[in-house]
Amino acid sequence: MLMLAGIVVLHITTIILLLVAVIDNAWWITDTVSTDLWGRWELTNSAWHYTNLKNYPEEYLQTVQATTVLACIFTILALFVFVAQLFTLPKGQRFTFTGILQLVACLCIMIAASVYTAEFHANETKGGYGHSYVLAWISFVLAFILTITYLILRKKSE
Repeated sequence: MLMLAGIVVLHITTIILLLVAVIDNAWWITDTVSTDLWGRWELTNSAWHYTNLKNYPEEYLQTVQATTVLACIFTILALFVFVAQLFTLPKGQRFTFTGILQLVACLCIMIAASVYTAEFHANETKGGYGHSYVLAWISFVLAFILTITYLILRKKSE
């Protein structure tokens, strides 16, 4: 029972970190600019102003946006499937379907963060990756741990 609670807490933590990474505006930050996946905030005259993402390759930006949203969807779906499998899966069976869903979410996170790393801000010397970017990579690691856990885990046969 304690292991089950730990898995659910880890899964919910992964979902929260992933949602914060996608929603918050700190993928790339400087003293006067804060950029997320959806827009750019610029500090002018002591006030933050929202602008669209300019000079970003549209196909790469849409790839990062789509894969982060898909990662959120698959991670949340995997939690619901895990809970459903707790009640429907025969004893002694593995949580393979949940593991596959979590693996897809994990790959989506990796693709989004990798494309962002390779295609955006590669030649910029001013600024750095923000906490949302770091949270995306942490979510990737947690999702990968969950994937391995679900693929190894068997429903207890008592």
